[in-house]
Amino acid sequence: MRKLALSDEILLSVQQPARYLGNEMNAVMKDPDSVDIRFAMCFPDVYEIGMSHLGMQILYAMFNKRDDVYCERVFSPWPDMDEVMRKEHIHLFALESQDPIHEFDFLGFTLQYEMCYTNILQVLDLSGIPLHAEDRKENDPIVIGGGPCAYNPEPLAPFFDLFYIGEGEVQYDALFDLYKEIRRNGGNRNDIIEAAAKLPGIYAPAFYDVTYKEDGTIESFKPNTPGIPEKITKQIVVNMDDAPYIEKPVVPFIKVTQDRVVLEIQRGCIRGCRFCQAGNVYRPLREHSLEYLKHYAYEMLKNTGHEEITLSSLSSSDYSHLKELVNFLIDEFHGKGVNISLPSLRIDAFSLDVMSKVQDVKKSSLTFAPEAGSQKQRDVINKGLTEEIILKGASEAFHGGWNRVKLYFMLGQPTETVEDMEGIALLSEKVAELYYDEIPKDQRNGKVQVVASSSFFVPKPFTPFQWAKMCTKDEFLERAYIVKHKFREMLNFKSLKYNYHEADLTVLEGVLARGDRKVASVIEEAYHKGALFDSWSEYFRNEIWMEAFETCGVDVDFYTTRERSLDEVFPWDFIDAGVTKEFLKREWKNAMDAKVTPNCRERCSGCGARVFEGGVCFENKN
Repeated sequence: MRKLALSDEILLSVQQPARYLGNEMNAVMKDPDSVDIRFAMCFPDVYEIGMSHLGMQILYAMFNKRDDVYCERVFSPWPDMDEVMRKEHIHLFALESQDPIHEFDFLGFTLQYEMCYTNILQVLDLSGIPLHAEDRKENDPIVIGGGPCAYNPEPLAPFFDLFYIGEGEVQYDALFDLYKEIRRNGGNRNDIIEAAAKLPGIYAPAFYDVTYKEDGTIESFKPNTPGIPEKITKQIVVNMDDAPYIEKPVVPFIKVTQDRVVLEIQRGCIRGCRFCQAGNVYRPLREHSLEYLKHYAYEMLKNTGHEEITLSSLSSSDYSHLKELVNFLIDEFHGKGVNISLPSLRIDAFSLDVMSKVQDVKKSSLTFAPEAGSQKQRDVINKGLTEEIILKGASEAFHGGWNRVKLYFMLGQPTETVEDMEGIALLSEKVAELYYDEIPKDQRNGKVQVVASSSFFVPKPFTPFQWAKMCTKDEFLERAYIVKHKFREMLNFKSLKYNYHEADLTVLEGVLARGDRKVASVIEEAYHKGALFDSWSEYFRNEIWMEAFETCGVDVDFYTTRERSLDEVFPWDFIDAGVTKEFLKREWKNAMDAKVTPNCRERCSGCGARVFEGGVCFENKN
């Protein structure tokens, strides 16, 4: 019987002690002495967030299918537990075995969001692992990171031995086999890291040198060791049905953010929104077959007892077999107390018909993401959504019985004018107006509620907007106030609500998203000053970060408001993500001309993703 790492006294003194217990239903238990590789997989946020992440569950299941690998989970201890662990000198431990993380062979981080970066340092620190890769000794775990933020790993480069660029199902088996072979032949930790750096998709920062120009931009980024590749090519699953999936998801003891079975129906997107990193780095769109999805839907529900299944993708409406899949789920599960959740749907007659079958219309709201208030601005970002489509969808929804609508927008985009900003309020008003104009009083389900929310625009690597300048905190807030003021002028003001994101947090995200290695010192300084759980508004302290920038002599504006030339070398240019820089430049120019680019199924735009020889690029071309 395993021994818990924490005493009853400690567990009873903190919030949600179940975060630290492990042993949940479907958690994998192995004998650590019977395996060759121990892998601690970390989501650098609280348990409830990390346990909701699909990618982590997929890799956890895949790694543990190997008899020679034991993959265990670890999350960031909440501040109350962090304080206890430091005070009592308790090392961070894995949930399954309760063994200290520093005893493992690998520590893998999923890098989902820039505002979790100080939590990565917390996990290393509490584990007793040196923060800097260059300071680690032979018995320290190899620290590897992957996920969307790995597409610009440079702000984290000093803290990681390796980064995995792309989809984890492809190269991890080769990495594990390589590790075993080198260990068998008497090789050391550095031998493993150097050999791993020659595998496709693996980046080892120590084997690359960066030089800078006088103006602070990058002059060169080159390997410093023979045999190390100049470019790292992202790894993707070409045939999605060849990839392993989850048959027995771990079922938490406590309620987590996504407390349901998640079925990934496809990967990638055809839409080409110019601000969207995921839509570019996950190209090309690749679908799972209907039979594959039926099998895993059945197995996951049977093995968990969950009462909800959600279809996961960037744009579910683009899945070719959506109608057949939804009908299967309704026929198979809807009468058995299982709810079916369908996010990322375009609102049209089909979607509304489906949702009316699987949702309580009176309790649910419909979500549209126009992203911009005017047609000109939607064309700039290549949203592919007209006001006519939005209002038609809202009209059909209202006639179907819905009376609550959420609208998502983004402020601070390139070329944005006051007219574009005020358009957010005007479009929201038109949606509310439609309800009162079209639905007779005796058929209304109460007042209409239209909630509009604005996030602030952050330029991301591998998007056409990677060249864009970003607003300052004051400029973001000024734009939000313009929108808020316009809302007050609307006739249906009482039916409208407007929210906006934190501006200072957005500016910091912008620095970390497009930062280089010089930003690493700021992350470390902020961590030492107390920055932790920065993605949680109750813990985010902007003044700590501003002091850290000043202490380290790093200029925020250099990474945010500065104009970038088309020939500038970016910190992430050594990565080949499939989409070419030439394509992104073309799209940047199209954006400046408010020119719409058709989606991938309408016409190929030559983005570069055909090189992967699969997915939408080769649909109906056999």
